[in-house]
Amino acid sequence: MKFKPVAATALLLLPLTACGGNAAAGGDGSTVTVTVGYQSKTINTVTAGTLLRSLGYFEKDLNALHDGHTYKVDWQDYATGAPITAQMTAGKIDIGSMGDFPLLINAARGKQLGRPTHLVSVTGYNLRGGLNTIVTAPDSPLGSLADLKGKRVSTSIGSAADGTLIRALQRAGIDPDKDIQKLNQQPAVGASALSGGSADALSQFVAWPGLLAYQGKAKALYDGAQLNLPTFHGVTAREDFAKKRPAVLEAFLKAQAEATDYLNAHPVPAAQKVAEATGLPAEVVYLYNGAHGISTFAPAIKPQLVSALKRDVSILRSAKLTGDVDVDAFVDDRYVRKALGPAYAERLAATPAPVASEVWPKGAEQTRTLKSPTALLSYVGRHKDAIRAAYVPDATTGTLWFADKAVWVADGARLLPFVAPATAKAYVAEHGGARVITYADALRRAS
Repeated sequence: MKFKPVAATALLLLPLTACGGNAAAGGDGSTVTVTVGYQSKTINTVTAGTLLRSLGYFEKDLNALHDGHTYKVDWQDYATGAPITAQMTAGKIDIGSMGDFPLLINAARGKQLGRPTHLVSVTGYNLRGGLNTIVTAPDSPLGSLADLKGKRVSTSIGSAADGTLIRALQRAGIDPDKDIQKLNQQPAVGASALSGGSADALSQFVAWPGLLAYQGKAKALYDGAQLNLPTFHGVTAREDFAKKRPAVLEAFLKAQAEATDYLNAHPVPAAQKVAEATGLPAEVVYLYNGAHGISTFAPAIKPQLVSALKRDVSILRSAKLTGDVDVDAFVDDRYVRKALGPAYAERLAATPAPVASEVWPKGAEQTRTLKSPTALLSYVGRHKDAIRAAYVPDATTGTLWFADKAVWVADGARLLPFVAPATAKAYVAEHGGARVITYADALRRAS
């Protein structure tokens, strides 16, 4: 699949006369450029990147400052968080968004190089860890983590997906340093390696696993939500930039909250906007960012996410990617609290939407929620040629997945979907009479 190119810079009002968040000489009337690093295809960050840029909310809120400056936003798109951190510590990016493990590396590098950064908000999260998935080729004989021993596994070292891989293997009694051959690759390179046969499995973050499954190029081997540990993406800002231009950072965070509200109120149009900007299929974007998607979007920095960040430090330390990281010093919610005012407490207390089965009818601007996976199968069976996408939550973890890519289990009259074969088999082992069936059989039974 080819992605549509994304332009590097969005202009606001006047030509560039300054960079790095600094105003050009001349006082009032000078131009200030704010440089934002984002990952367009890491769609868990869209409220601070792709969708925010598409909606123009940041530029609007900067215009509303009326502080004598003219503002320009330089949007810089990257594949992962590592280059954003490199540019931030070089003083070239003011605000960036990335996953939890890259955020810790961002904190460590910033402190090490004398350019400290701070986590100032959250974009999207999953409290069980469902944003990361390990996948294999569609015809792979591998059926569980145990089968990865001696195999080549592609991931991006230091990423949230790498953290999921390490933890999952450790829980399965597999040494991630000795028992597998880890390939350190960018997501797109890893996807090609999996398709070409030079990698036996791929551990990656949103949206790559869902994309490959949707394209028929991969099947899930391990659902990250089996770890039952929160994973999230967030916004980091340079400390010197935040201190020099707090109103600008607050404008960004206000705009992020507005983009979050838009996504939550209009999930289908939001998915379509992100799809148009990135070239990703809207069906894949919706899997993660939809009304009952894998990711929950809220800018508030929840205590359980901070706790998860602290647990992540040991993984990076053991991999010699960082030393100790002072997470409490890294987290700074002052700016987002001020930007959102009294609404912050409400957002902090908000909980994820309950999992549900959904169908996206062709030509529709909204999806339809069904009361159960069996009801969804029945609906799909009656409208086969009119379904754009169908989504079901894993019966164990709640992770949303494509209905036709799920592993189905028949337990009496119940039809239960699972993301990965191992969890389906575990359910069958504990429920006498239950058995794994094909998707076609599940459709037939539901009808």
